Amino acid sequence: MQNNTTGSGEEELIRLLLKRQSELNSLLEITRAINKNTATPVLIQMLEVIMRNYLQVGKFRFLIEKDNFYSCISKYGGAIESPAVLNGTWTHLSKIKSPEPLSGHPDTILAGYDYFIPIYHKNSALAFALIGDFKTSGDMLSNDLTFIQTLINVIVVALENKKLFRERIQAERFKREMELAVEVQNMLVPLKIHKEPGVEVGSKYLPHQNIGGDYFDFFRLNENEFMWCIADVSGKGISAALLMANFQASLQGLAAIEDDLTTIVERLNRIVINNTKGERFITLFLARFNQKTRKLNYINAGHNPTILYSEGEAIPLKLGTTMIGAFDELPFLNEGELDIEPNSMFFNYTDGLMDHELQNYKAWSEEKLLEFVITNGEMKPDDFNDAMMNHINTVIKGKPIDDITLLTLRIS
Repeated sequence: MQNNTTGSGEEELIRLLLKRQSELNSLLEITRAINKNTATPVLIQMLEVIMRNYLQVGKFRFLIEKDNFYSCISKYGGAIESPAVLNGTWTHLSKIKSPEPLSGHPDTILAGYDYFIPIYHKNSALAFALIGDFKTSGDMLSNDLTFIQTLINVIVVALENKKLFRERIQAERFKREMELAVEVQNMLVPLKIHKEPGVEVGSKYLPHQNIGGDYFDFFRLNENEFMWCIADVSGKGISAALLMANFQASLQGLAAIEDDLTTIVERLNRIVINNTKGERFITLFLARFNQKTRKLNYINAGHNPTILYSEGEAIPLKLGTTMIGAFDELPFLNEGELDIEPNSMFFNYTDGLMDHELQNYKAWSEEKLLEFVITNGEMKPDDFNDAMMNHINTVIKGKPIDDITLLTLRIS
């Protein structure tokens, strides 16, 4: 006859083996789901089923760290606490790195649970769980707590991997977007600057990042007239580059059929509004010059004023309107008209020239810029642009906080 002690030991061994088999099956199910890239809510649901039905955990809270705050991503059983209250419990337990009983804990919230389960990786706290109404005891308790910690750790690692994968995809998408934006902008910025009898043009473009929002153009309208523009599109990336491309196409199309600058700017404003719904805007300086009559017409739409150098004087050209794309109808619009003397120079620039980190305003300001133009206004356009950047690098130690575009014209 088999004695009762031997039979009891065999039964306990069988029970333990069956339990271990169930644990392995549970881990296998979770692992398969993770390998299939199962959605996070489904993984959490699977975790809850295992905790409720297999481990007989009646009360469960699972919190995961994000930006130094612990968010509760799974909860069932008992009165549900507020997220702030649950997050605050971490301050009582932040140095515990293995399952810890909570019976008799001085914190009333924690005292309502049986055990605290922490999840760490290289001394970084990633998550923690609180379990209550948990009936396991005796020899199985340590095994069950270890299994719960392992199970939650697998889920946390899976969620971290999902997060890293999303970040990698986002980084790749951003990289490709920047590459496309650079391609678009390279098509927009003139490869060859215009030089012909009567007008000489020089430019310099220094993007603050890989892709900027600055734009400039110079094109002949007919035998006697040419037009130029310098602009700054709000925002960066492919959306700004595409807006810039649309703006260039619209400007050149309108310039071919419209003689009036005021009409061109009003129509450009409507085009930008229709395309962006007021979410982006463009500042610009637009000018049209007739070499036969020597008349210059210009509009400054919220842009840094172009500086006219003529006969030893430097004059900022400010007449115009506000930025385009901000209002359905421009609140005011004043077109400037000037007679231009021979050998005059126009210096166009974007705001990156004036705005720098740690800027010393005594060393660099609009007044200092006018002084520089007066001192160097007889230079050739390319030489003037080089001298301007050399001067900036000498008087200002801080880096520019935006793109810098220089467009300089000398009209004979």
